Amino acid sequence: MYNTMQPEAPVVQHSTPTWIPILALCGIGAVVGSVVFKVSPATYASELRAALPHSSAVRSPALRTLGGTRWIKSPVGSVGEQGYPALPLNQALSSTRMVGSVAPAAQPASLQLPTLVAASMIGMAVAAFAWLRRRPAAAYNAGMGPSPVAMVAVSGERHVEDRDIKHSGLSTHHSARRTRRYSTATAEAPSSNPLLIQTGLPKFGAIEADNVEPAVKQLLESLQADFDKLEARAETASGQDAYKETVEGMEVIGAPLEYAWGVVSHLLGVKNSEELRNAHQAMQPQVITTMQKLGQSVPVYRVMQALKEDAAAWGALEEAQQRIVESSLRSMKHAGVGLEGEELEAFNKIALELAELSTKFSNNVLDSTKAFAMTITDKADLEGLPDTALGLAAQTAKAKGHESATAEAGPWVLTLDIPSYLPAMQHLKNRDLREQLYRAYVTRASAGDTDNSPIITRTLQLKKQRAQMLGYKTHAEYSLASKMAGSVEEVDELSELLRTASFEAAKKELAAVQAYAQKNGFEGDLALWDVTYWAERQKEELYAFTQEELRPYFSLPAVLDGLFGLCERIFDVKIVPADGEAEVWHPDVRYFKIYDGDEHIAGFYLDPYSRPENKRGGAWMGVCQGKSQVLDRKPVAYLTCNGSPPVGDVPSLMTFSEVETLFHETGHGLQHMLTRVPYGEAAGISNVEWDAVELPSQFMENWCYDRPTLYGFAKHYSTGEPLPEDLFEKLKAQKNYNAGMQMIRQTLFQAIDIELHHRYDPDDAAGPSPFDVYQKLAVNYSVTPPLPEDRFLCSFGHIFAGGYSAGYYSYKWAEVMSADAFAAFEEAGLDDEEAVRAVGRRFRDTVLALGGGKHPAEVYREFRGRDPSPEALLRHSGLA
Repeated sequence: MYNTMQPEAPVVQHSTPTWIPILALCGIGAVVGSVVFKVSPATYASELRAALPHSSAVRSPALRTLGGTRWIKSPVGSVGEQGYPALPLNQALSSTRMVGSVAPAAQPASLQLPTLVAASMIGMAVAAFAWLRRRPAAAYNAGMGPSPVAMVAVSGERHVEDRDIKHSGLSTHHSARRTRRYSTATAEAPSSNPLLIQTGLPKFGAIEADNVEPAVKQLLESLQADFDKLEARAETASGQDAYKETVEGMEVIGAPLEYAWGVVSHLLGVKNSEELRNAHQAMQPQVITTMQKLGQSVPVYRVMQALKEDAAAWGALEEAQQRIVESSLRSMKHAGVGLEGEELEAFNKIALELAELSTKFSNNVLDSTKAFAMTITDKADLEGLPDTALGLAAQTAKAKGHESATAEAGPWVLTLDIPSYLPAMQHLKNRDLREQLYRAYVTRASAGDTDNSPIITRTLQLKKQRAQMLGYKTHAEYSLASKMAGSVEEVDELSELLRTASFEAAKKELAAVQAYAQKNGFEGDLALWDVTYWAERQKEELYAFTQEELRPYFSLPAVLDGLFGLCERIFDVKIVPADGEAEVWHPDVRYFKIYDGDEHIAGFYLDPYSRPENKRGGAWMGVCQGKSQVLDRKPVAYLTCNGSPPVGDVPSLMTFSEVETLFHETGHGLQHMLTRVPYGEAAGISNVEWDAVELPSQFMENWCYDRPTLYGFAKHYSTGEPLPEDLFEKLKAQKNYNAGMQMIRQTLFQAIDIELHHRYDPDDAAGPSPFDVYQKLAVNYSVTPPLPEDRFLCSFGHIFAGGYSAGYYSYKWAEVMSADAFAAFEEAGLDDEEAVRAVGRRFRDTVLALGGGKHPAEVYREFRGRDPSPEALLRHSGLA
């Protein structure tokens, strides 16, 4: 399905009526073939279109005329713009052909019998091919989820959250032969289970919760059988054969389960349901147990260790392959390969329980957020709330059963979902409502059936036990063993550097907000639910504009056009809408392809809007499938946001913060998709040290303030007028408003993470609780002390349900690099287009291309010519 684009030679159009008999016989052959092979006409037509060399039409002048601007556009404007339906790629291509960009060559006036026979045979052949395409393949050409080489996912440390966050030189012939060698039960017989039909992209339109258990059970059995054979071969392998039998072999046999379980895990985040939860919960213990067993394989570990010690064989491997082996050995140690007997049994129980606790923690946050709904019937209570927020509140009310709800007359429903909660805290004049919302938000998942308090304590206990079983003193030391930061002390130094730079500035900023509020009639000290409201009023007065004034200029379709234009400008890739070419899990989800010249190199799904009823909050990039030469697959990503949805006929009008979030997640996606490493276990984000993964994402945020970039999309959704120049200047001026308070807040989060995972003792029943530790730490890391009943930790999914435990500092660690990386463009001259392109290509060829094939410190030196400096971060934050 990954046809590359090739330019078509100019063809002169001729009238050729003699083709009619041939087409007729093709049709007859198709009918006969369809009957014989039981293939529907629609399937036949689909395969015929796929077989024709039409992909080059994407670049034809006729298609560009249809859209009016870059790449695939519908005749009414941008794809999906202003509520218009997107034009599916195959429909656009067929439309292009109709305009006359391609035509058959002239044919002789007479037709010979062999030609007619061939025509009917072609029809039958296409129908037969369509039948074969319906059969499940060996299920090795797609995959997702944790690395199967060392089964790192067992520890939960490589389950990517806010990115969600995570080959060898074989010829295609060799790769195909190896795939057959490791064939499993999924290839033996046709299946109607969509999780077992693993050709191409996931069959989201057909996947149901009741598919999970039978599919995963079958795949686990196949994996175990194949792994037994792999272990037997590995024990006799030596030299470079050892690499193929272990690293490549594990990648191949693990792919089917990786694919199916990854799809299930993805749906759990974006289309959550009780049935899916139950199916996931039922199979998770078996998946974890099997992965533990693979990660603890002594024969595989010995072979890889021997490979590393074999100077000749080791020297023959590329650097990326060596890093794969080294990280696999470390990961297998972390998976307990060195443990035996009762100790190993206890270790495996810890891994299983941690996985269950992580899932439960995430579900509790989702359920508690979903359970809160504040219904308002008096519009006077909502004074100050912007029209966009009123429209969303009425739309939410309608979804909850108030069918007659309107933005003007209500009723309205406010929730704890960010697109609803944040505007309320910024704009509601009703202080009592703000207090109710705030208290509900900071106590999510802290009571009743969704209480995460005991899960926090138990998780900390188990992680400490696991670390000590592996020879580490604390979980933080265990976590940092695979990161750029060499020690807890280095992380503490970063925290203190940022605290020192921001604390005094934050105190001054808070005092300024307090003074402004009192000047405008507020009495007493600001409470926590007042700070955001009055800060927003002060910012509006200082910069003479509101965030709501910006929304009409940031419609999602326009922002996507600008974002894709930036990617083409600095990275020399084209992003093309491909709606209809991939099944999706919700009608709002889009699918896109990425091209490097004429070559299709990657794809991604975009799920842009909030759906609090079944989609967890936050934003993340997830791996659908990674680049792999062995599996012959291209990278595909999930980009998931929780932005403001369209209201009525008005498209999604984004806040500027939502624009930055979209750029951020795209940065993660670009590192995954623009990789040039052919080895699956080091391609894209795989094998990248955790504290470096935020570099591309935070780097992309800087471009939101770049004038050419911003004006590439900042156009009024209804008039097309560009963002007024004075608004752009004000937007830049307010960039660092209250930067000190923002910096100290993030520093508090990374400090509490390290404190709980390194210095806190969760086994001391008489000691302080995690919440006590948070309160104590906030004295030095916050200028707005939390409420005594604050239970922020109960919704801190990054460290209790994701991959950031003892790693939340990674955001600021990587931000030092990202700011310094953007400074390279500033030094070259942002107004010098040629220089910007040159630096952009260098960034792509290093940071985005080299993935986990090199240590990130070396990658950064290749890009920048030196180590990163924190000066740019402090300067960009206004704290230098």
